[in-house]
Amino acid sequence: MRTAIYPGTFDPITNGHIDIIERASRMFDRIVVALAVNSAKQTLFTEDERFELAVESLREYPNVEVKRAHGLIVEFAAAEGALAIVRGLRAVSDFEYEMQMAMMNRKIRQEISTIFMMPHERYTYLSSTIIRELARYDADIADFVPRCVLDALVARRPAR
Repeated sequence: MRTAIYPGTFDPITNGHIDIIERASRMFDRIVVALAVNSAKQTLFTEDERFELAVESLREYPNVEVKRAHGLIVEFAAAEGALAIVRGLRAVSDFEYEMQMAMMNRKIRQEISTIFMMPHERYTYLSSTIIRELARYDADIADFVPRCVLDALVARRPAR
């Protein structure tokens, strides 16, 4: 079974993430969406909330599962029997960091490749950070996130 890992913080998961996951799910038998847990990172949603939002957002993809990943993603990938780590590249500015990570991962586990995928052009400017900021100012983000994420963001808005 050809397995790939798609890691991220997913705070929150966006349609850009889902675009990459959906296309990767056609290339691999199994996609594990690795919810990266980093206690040093401040997130809007808790680990459990991010996990539940990802599970709900991806329920229509039978070969996709969501798991929590503590520690190095490349070691998580090895434990899952993955052949590859899938990473999204929105812009050239993403490439330098992602290439460094890919090279380090290859040094640690040379049997695991990194595959870079570009999102559909309608999502190239999209990030979780931008979504959180737009939601804070009551902008219409319905085209950028699944319904469950939209509802969760609306519920988080401070009363005005």
